[in-house]
Amino acid sequence: MTLISVAAVTGAHGIKGEVKVKSFTSNPSDFSKYGALSTSSGNTIEIVRAKPAKDHFICSIKNIVDRNQAEALRGTELFVERAKLGAEPLLIDMIGKELIATGHSLGPVIGFQNFGAGDLAELESGLLVPVRFITIADIITADLPDSFLDPE
Repeated sequence: MTLISVAAVTGAHGIKGEVKVKSFTSNPSDFSKYGALSTSSGNTIEIVRAKPAKDHFICSIKNIVDRNQAEALRGTELFVERAKLGAEPLLIDMIGKELIATGHSLGPVIGFQNFGAGDLAELESGLLVPVRFITIADIITADLPDSFLDPE
């Protein structure tokens, strides 16, 4: 079973056990729609209510009723089973697969970087390819700008 990180608790909110949650899903509110979420320690967390705030959500969690309990969740990453996310390809699905551009293999994807301007696929060769140019399917292809692979 593959678990995918969909959100993280960033702190407590108020005195009634609510928490601030940062979403990692492409549609930010989706993290609260997958049902029970798992933590890295194997515990289950159920979001009862998720209210949007400026850059996070204020959430009520089942059985969390005071600020001390909420504060204890600070830094907790929330995961969902990959199967619950449907068939839509995810970045994690690219790891280990060859990236093809202009008919040539650029090598396997080994991970991802993000320095603030968007996700970059990191290839075994060290090359970083902006994800916005990549199509994820059975074969991973990149439609790169003409000069992207030119030596500097």
